[in-house]
Amino acid sequence: MNAPLLQVSNLHAGYGRVEVLFGIDFSVTEGGITAILGANGAGKTTTLRAISALISARGQILFQGERIDGKSTEAIAARRIAHVPDGRGTLARLSVEENLSVGGYTLRRSELNASFERVFRYFPKLKDRQGQQAGTLSGGEQQMLAIGRALMLQPRLLLMDEPSFGLAPRIVDELFDIMRSINREQRVSILLVEQNAQQALAVADHAFLLETGRVVISGPADALLKDEAVRRSYLGY
Repeated sequence: MNAPLLQVSNLHAGYGRVEVLFGIDFSVTEGGITAILGANGAGKTTTLRAISALISARGQILFQGERIDGKSTEAIAARRIAHVPDGRGTLARLSVEENLSVGGYTLRRSELNASFERVFRYFPKLKDRQGQQAGTLSGGEQQMLAIGRALMLQPRLLLMDEPSFGLAPRIVDELFDIMRSINREQRVSILLVEQNAQQALAVADHAFLLETGRVVISGPADALLKDEAVRRSYLGY
């Protein structure tokens, strides 16, 4: 079994005086895909935001064996942890190319060119729309742009928050196929928050279930697919 790339221990996080996570523990293996499942309000998005230092948190977060809790968002990104937020977060008035350049702002010119080539290989539609204003793209294209912008960082770990939200099933299938390819070909580890539990478990190798800020089930994704409680509550059969 591969060693953990990310190891989270006793993580507490919230917003102001409202605590959302109550001491959760989990890990993401090197080269693996880990899915976070749970109902709305369970703490899934909060978990990703805590890792990226977008909100206040306490606990221990190890990345490649080194503590990153207490680091700034910029310092965490510099370690090549890329975050695709919920709602896509594209810079609507900038062009596709400008959005991607923002994602690669820490790279040297030679690395930047290689990143553009990599993104356009996975998302050829973005290459065709390089000069187009991001706000005029379709929902699926904006999600591709959000993922592409994160890939510009040449990440070791990709945090993905609800990539299928609001998209047609055909586009969702396409995005998840690309996600598998990125994981397999680039060896990018992925921590995935996804409301579509069946889709998430199909792509992940490990998953855990959050309920009101606590981990209640954790294990191999195929085992959770067979778990009666998960099936009944999240898979609808």
